[in-house]
Amino acid sequence: MNELNLLFVSAASLGFAHTILGPDHYLPFIVLSKARQWSSSKTMWITFISGVGHVGGSVIIGMIGIAMGISLNKLEYLESFRGEIVGWMLFIFGLAYTIYGIYKYMKSSHHFHLPNFLLPKKIRGLQHLPTEDQKEDNTKLTPWILFLIFVFGPCEVLIPMLIFPAYENSTYGMFTVALIFGVVTISTMMLIVYIGHRGTSLIRLKKHEKYLHLVAGFLILLSALGILFLGW
Repeated sequence: MNELNLLFVSAASLGFAHTILGPDHYLPFIVLSKARQWSSSKTMWITFISGVGHVGGSVIIGMIGIAMGISLNKLEYLESFRGEIVGWMLFIFGLAYTIYGIYKYMKSSHHFHLPNFLLPKKIRGLQHLPTEDQKEDNTKLTPWILFLIFVFGPCEVLIPMLIFPAYENSTYGMFTVALIFGVVTISTMMLIVYIGHRGTSLIRLKKHEKYLHLVAGFLILLSALGILFLGW
């Protein structure tokens, strides 16, 4: 196996490993899809475009840096700096969503239902209709926030892999490494999110739905803390 083929294998292996070992790559999508009642297709589409933004950002920075002759140390510093930024972005988003979860919990806690026999006949059937929290969320803000966060999210292992084929003057090698890494990373993200989404959809939490937004925000906060202090 020549060096370039070995690099292709490494790109696939590292794409898989860095994704599966980083809960921030999939946990936010799983918990938000449950809390906001996203369909499978919507969840997968949001995961896909976020994954493209995640990989694409590092590919663009790496190739521009190589074209401009920027040293590997400076590119790695830039990726590290981006990692800190995205960690704080995810933290702020998680904190904001936790506060939103507390608001939704307090709001739902003020609701109570009279026994059916005490309700007027005209509204007895209405109490069984889906509430606002039970319907699929159609807002566009949350998906775009996730996309923006993932665009800023660096793939630290990718840029060093692009350097070798660049020094070998192999444009084919650079693009192939980026393509393999990207396909494996995005596919792994989507696979884990799909399994998580399908798994949580089988769990019936009707009595605990008022906690879902709060739990989602807390888990996103944990992911952010993992990036900031554990190097996920």
